[in-house]
Amino acid sequence: MRIVALEEHFTIPSLIRRIDPQVIANRGFPPGFSAVLEKQLADIGAQRIADMDEAGITMHVVSLGGPGADLVEGNDGIALAHDINDALANAVAAHPDRLAGFAHLPMASPPAAADELERAVRDHSFCGALINGLTDNCFLDHLRFEPILHRAEQLDVPIYVHPNLPPAPVRKAYYEGLPGNAGFTLSIAGWGWHSEVAIHVLRLALSGALDRHPRLKLIIGHMGEGLPAMLARCDQIFARDVVHLKRSLSQTILDHVYVTTSGLFTLPPFEVALAVFGVDRVLFSIDYPYSSNRQGREFIDAVKLPCGDLEKVAHGNADRLLKLKS
Repeated sequence: MRIVALEEHFTIPSLIRRIDPQVIANRGFPPGFSAVLEKQLADIGAQRIADMDEAGITMHVVSLGGPGADLVEGNDGIALAHDINDALANAVAAHPDRLAGFAHLPMASPPAAADELERAVRDHSFCGALINGLTDNCFLDHLRFEPILHRAEQLDVPIYVHPNLPPAPVRKAYYEGLPGNAGFTLSIAGWGWHSEVAIHVLRLALSGALDRHPRLKLIIGHMGEGLPAMLARCDQIFARDVVHLKRSLSQTILDHVYVTTSGLFTLPPFEVALAVFGVDRVLFSIDYPYSSNRQGREFIDAVKLPCGDLEKVAHGNADRLLKLKS
């Protein structure tokens, strides 16, 4: 069976070195990954393909992991995003049946980011964009990002809303003061990342941004970042505070959001995501290299669904949403 995974990451060390190391440190990034992880992130060629083959993964839709051009102001950030996308395009061109790409955007310059999204889709056939967390402590509902939302809607490509390291005041208030590395882990994959993306989506809905962009498509990972379990509660609690919206809060989110399985390989959250979002809006992902291709494949092999529904999750929904050639 064709297996498409679409939250799969890479980096290009030679380009990331153009970012001021102090800026990276101030944002809270750890000083480095393990040698194995760095090697896997930097490979968007033969070794990645071999690892996919070993696990039976047909395609990675790849996106830049942080840090990136969102940390760089002005023309330098615009140029960095441009060069990252061109490097990714070259890798995709070398393996067009195995790799596809999400654009990396210079988020500190929203009009230029919208133009870079259009260039990446038009010239490189990228599938959309992946945005890592907040920019200058602002979520995507901030009016400064309207050009990006508008352009994605015009181009009919999705935005993958991915987490990032929390802003310094949030990090200090919520996550410091715990033993050892527990606070940092709590701020990222242990909990913080998932709550951040859930808040990001809720803000896009509650602000009216999704009403302003009725054809905008969003993707979120990690079985919906907790939202599938909370949407009914949200409707109940927000009932008197959403009179400005055209739809209920949950319906707004269900109309715009697709959910991937990235990084979560147990059945209960998958079953909740299916029950709430429906089989047409759940897509397989791995979160490579933070999770392994083998872990992802073992999970999808264990899923018990009718054949047609399993094919939708494994590749059909991604092929349709991202306009992939199968």
